[in-house]
Amino acid sequence: MTDVEKTPEELEVLDTADAEDAVDPTGEAEVAPREVAKYIESFKELLHVGREKGFVTYDDIEKHLPGEMMNEETLDTLYFNLSELGIDLVEVEKAKSEPRDDSPSPPATEYSEEMGVLEDLPLSDPVRMYLREIGKISLLKPEEEVELAKLVEAGDPAGKSHLVEANLRLVVSIAKKYIGRGMLFLDLIQEGNLGLIRAVEKFDYRKGFKFSTYATWWIRQAITRAIADQARTIRIPVHMVETINRLIRVSRQLVQRLGREPTSEEIAAEMAIGAERVEEIQRIAQEPVSLETPIGEEEDSQLSDFIEDKNLPSPEDAAAVQLLREQLEGMLEELTEREKEVLRLRFGLEDGHPYTLEEVGKRFGVTRERIRQIEAKALRKLRHPSRSKKLRDFLD
Repeated sequence: MTDVEKTPEELEVLDTADAEDAVDPTGEAEVAPREVAKYIESFKELLHVGREKGFVTYDDIEKHLPGEMMNEETLDTLYFNLSELGIDLVEVEKAKSEPRDDSPSPPATEYSEEMGVLEDLPLSDPVRMYLREIGKISLLKPEEEVELAKLVEAGDPAGKSHLVEANLRLVVSIAKKYIGRGMLFLDLIQEGNLGLIRAVEKFDYRKGFKFSTYATWWIRQAITRAIADQARTIRIPVHMVETINRLIRVSRQLVQRLGREPTSEEIAAEMAIGAERVEEIQRIAQEPVSLETPIGEEEDSQLSDFIEDKNLPSPEDAAAVQLLREQLEGMLEELTEREKEVLRLRFGLEDGHPYTLEEVGKRFGVTRERIRQIEAKALRKLRHPSRSKKLRDFLD
């Protein structure tokens, strides 16, 4: 009986057994029970998806595999286990009516449809020039990939360069999916190329994978890490970026299911975390906004024009301070020039900085005691009822 003919109960048992074997085929490895349980559950879900469609996509893996397991070792094992069970790993979803392609070599037009989508995007001339250049490079057959991988293993720089250049279109097809995440398209391509080079260095042709299948994870990892490091004004750790992306995906799914924006509690239940943790993630995910952001169709005003500055005094207080200043200026005019200047310096009426007796004395070339006497005399004059009554209203 084939998998298709098996009952759901039999498939459930089969998926569980395959998942347990995938964690540790020999039964000798020491793995934390919690991690084993997580991996088995995730692998069961992926097997179920793979047996339904005949393949799984990278999006399926991101959806079902916990974020803490998205590392090189686990993914390498996962790819191998899926391959052993006859489940293909593909970059994009195939049409259900499309037959599985078992041909040994890729068609000459591989990635051409995805590259064609770029024509509809507002690309700059450097991007178009780059796309034209890499479009001239021939794709490789599986046996050619193996030969080049052997050259790379032997330390041949020409073989490494050839394998990298032949897969530059793969980088573009992946990078275009990250447009609008805060980085320029050329920067995304450049980061993806670094991931491609890393994949060339790590590729093991003996495991029987297609190089593009293996390289895709390295390219995606390089791009997502670059976005996490460079796309935001305030850097967020990579693991938190993955958590934010997961929260966004869950929120979108709930919007489609509920027909409205989900609450923090609903998102928390879906993600199996606390509502407070959801709100914390949402706060971290907020993007800073420039106070100089143009507002309005004519962009003749800025965001800062509409934000209250709570440190500024109210109009009433500002008017009272201005009137007090005018009254003080009028009272100071009744003093001698030296008395006026001494009070201005001692009380910081000029620049907001009160000067000491010694500092004022140095300015006038007299002792600090003499400055104290001048200050005391000037204050006595101002305290005279005929003058001080002008300031009493401001003290109430």
